[in-house]
Amino acid sequence: MAVKKDNLKDQYRINDKIRVKEVRVVGDNIEQGVYPTAEALRMARDQDLDLIEISPNADPPVCRISDYQKFIYQQKKRQKEQKAKSVKIVVKEIRFGPQTDDHDYNFKLKHAQSFLEEGAKVKAYVFFKGRSILFKEQGEVLLLRFANDLEDYGKVEQLPALEGKKMIIMLAPKKGAAAPPPKKTVIIANPVVNHEQTAVNNE
Repeated sequence: MAVKKDNLKDQYRINDKIRVKEVRVVGDNIEQGVYPTAEALRMARDQDLDLIEISPNADPPVCRISDYQKFIYQQKKRQKEQKAKSVKIVVKEIRFGPQTDDHDYNFKLKHAQSFLEEGAKVKAYVFFKGRSILFKEQGEVLLLRFANDLEDYGKVEQLPALEGKKMIIMLAPKKGAAAPPPKKTVIIANPVVNHEQTAVNNE
C-alpha cells in the first residue's frame, strides 16, 4: 500500500536543511532581525524549537522559530478553515418548451424555488426545436414570468438571451431568502346565544 505523501511538510525546509548564509528571523519571545543561519539555528535550539523557512523567495529568506509539529498543525487547520469558507457554486438546469402548459410550468417553478432556497443557481432555458424558433418572443415572455414568480427567492443574473437553439436566463439565490410567510387564517367564533333572552321570546 502506497504511503500518502504530506505535501504540506514537504513545502517547508527546516533546521539543517536551510542552506542559505543568513535569514530574517521572526517568532515569539525573540529579537527579530537578520542573522547568520548558524546563529538562527542556535537561537531555535536554545528554546527547544525549530527554525522553519516560511518565505524562501524573500531576500534574505524569512524563517520562523517555532515548534515544527505545531506549525504544521496550524497550517492544516488554516487550510481547512479556508476550504470551509469557500462556497461551491451549484447550477441547476430547468428546461421549458415554447408551448409549456401551466401544470408543467408550476411543477418546474416549485423545483426552482427549492433549488434557490438550497443556495444553488438556476439556469432556466427554453429549447426551440425546428420551426419552434419562430416562437422565441413567447419563450422570452415565459422566462421573464418565471423570474418574476421567483423574485422572493432569487435575483436575475442574466436576462433572457438566445444562444443557438436555447433562450437562457440565469437566477442566483438571494441572501437570506426564505419562503414567504403563510397566509393568515381568520377564525370567526360562533355567536354567543343569550339563552335567557331566547327563553323569554319563546314564552
